[in-house]
Amino acid sequence: MAVLNFFDTYILAAIMEEYVPNTFFFRDRYFPTSDNDVFASNKVLTEYRKGDRRMAAFVSDRVGDIPMGRIGYEVHELEPARIGVSRYLTLDDLKKRGFGEALYSVSTPAERAARLLRDDMGDMDLRIRRREEWMAVQTLIHNACTMQEYVDDKTKGDKRHVQFYEGTASDHIYTVAKPWDNFAEMRADVIAMCRMLSYRGLPVTDLLLGTDVADAILEFKDLRELLDKNSGIAIGSIREQLSAYVGVVLLGALNFGGFQLNLISVDESYMDDDGATKPYFPKTSAAVTAPGCGHFMYGQITQIDYGGTMPVTPPGIRVPKFTIDQDKDIRKLRLASRPLAAPKNYCPCIYAEGVVK
Repeated sequence: MAVLNFFDTYILAAIMEEYVPNTFFFRDRYFPTSDNDVFASNKVLTEYRKGDRRMAAFVSDRVGDIPMGRIGYEVHELEPARIGVSRYLTLDDLKKRGFGEALYSVSTPAERAARLLRDDMGDMDLRIRRREEWMAVQTLIHNACTMQEYVDDKTKGDKRHVQFYEGTASDHIYTVAKPWDNFAEMRADVIAMCRMLSYRGLPVTDLLLGTDVADAILEFKDLRELLDKNSGIAIGSIREQLSAYVGVVLLGALNFGGFQLNLISVDESYMDDDGATKPYFPKTSAAVTAPGCGHFMYGQITQIDYGGTMPVTPPGIRVPKFTIDQDKDIRKLRLASRPLAAPKNYCPCIYAEGVVK
């Protein structure tokens, strides 16, 4: 029977490809990744074109035409922070019964090692995906992302701050005059938020709601009256249903001044670096945007593989590495990535906080 060489990065990458990853709402819906988003350098390039709504001019017959200038665009070179997680495999791990393994298993140490390798890669990928989900939400609500680097599991290092706007304030923020007490107030603000996108020719299909906002909306008396079939006004429907994503509820679809929006309540949570559980999306906030408004880009990972002497740069968004300490009989598996969640256009999301009390 052939034995896999777990020290080969490409074999580890092939095993990684067979792993079925967990799905995350913000990452999957708003920041998908294409082949063009994987760069052969530590840095990635983002391009933005604001566009305009100018019309063609009327001209005299003797003039013929008026030259039209090209729309300018901006190119930014950004360096994402590196993510790296690892797990050790000791001789004791190979002797223990694994999770889900039969009580009196006849698995050999080699078979246990292969199973642990697969499970460990899945666990590490899940942690990276949670971080990517956090980065996606940070980009949506701040139009920026601050990445805190660590020297070890407790010591903080440098901070990398990436912002997708110029100056000190971003154009993606909308401030409500007062917290929403009824649907009329909510409708006016949401329409204004949608127009901030449509004015620049950007699509808007989703209304993202924190859990407190979603609960408040369902209690609006004037919304219930409008949803009554006998009201004579067709604004949509509220039909709460679970989605394929844990903590994400599809409330229904409503019409806001011609903008037909999917109402989506998000209750995903994560554990921060201090061990506190927090929601990805703030409970009293709302945002309007559209699927595919951004994308995840990845810089390269350069490493020296076990037994090698020269740096190599394996392709892919996840780069595994397997090393061994023969003196201590310990193997270590590492999974590294260099992701960055970036918008595809200038401010493709409009965000409002504190929309309910």
